[in-house]
Amino acid sequence: MGIKNIVFDFGCVLVDLDKQRCVEAFNSIGAQAISTYVDECRQEDLFHDLETGHIDVDVFCNEVRRKSPACTASNEQICWAWNQLLTGIPAERVTKLHQLKHRYHLFLLSNTNPVHWLPCSEVLEGCFEKVFLSYEMHLVKPSQEIFERMLQETGIKSEETLFIDDSKANCLAAESLGIRTLHVGHGDEWLDQLDELL
Repeated sequence: MGIKNIVFDFGCVLVDLDKQRCVEAFNSIGAQAISTYVDECRQEDLFHDLETGHIDVDVFCNEVRRKSPACTASNEQICWAWNQLLTGIPAERVTKLHQLKHRYHLFLLSNTNPVHWLPCSEVLEGCFEKVFLSYEMHLVKPSQEIFERMLQETGIKSEETLFIDDSKANCLAAESLGIRTLHVGHGDEWLDQLDELL
């Protein structure tokens, strides 16, 4: 059965990431404890709670200051440092999305947080029929439940759906529900490979 729906991840698929730039930004505002989290790609407690919507941005910023007592940065400065992880969405990816949406139903499914999502959402305006964000759903990939919720809310069929993600675990979770997947290491890979799969 042919592909009718394409579901995109956000980080490393649409937006490029620079972990070292983020580490340096947190260090520059005195939040060395948080830069260690970023450097080690730790997702527990603080970042996980923001990503699942269990804390809001104000609580996140207060926790950053609590964990790094030398940090006296404002909420705006802390959000700036966290956003240094994102280096932007290349124009050719946005152009490709606009081309694809004339032939396929496009959706976004991401483990993300409001600090990262909101600045990028305007760039992706009009690209997707619906976006599914972990902090709004209180669910994160690779749980099967987040994929099941997406399928239920959109009414799309798993066997007609392609999911693109940079995490092998997330792809395996999608495959367990019959969704076809494309596992990529960075955003340019799907640009190169997608036409061959469709």
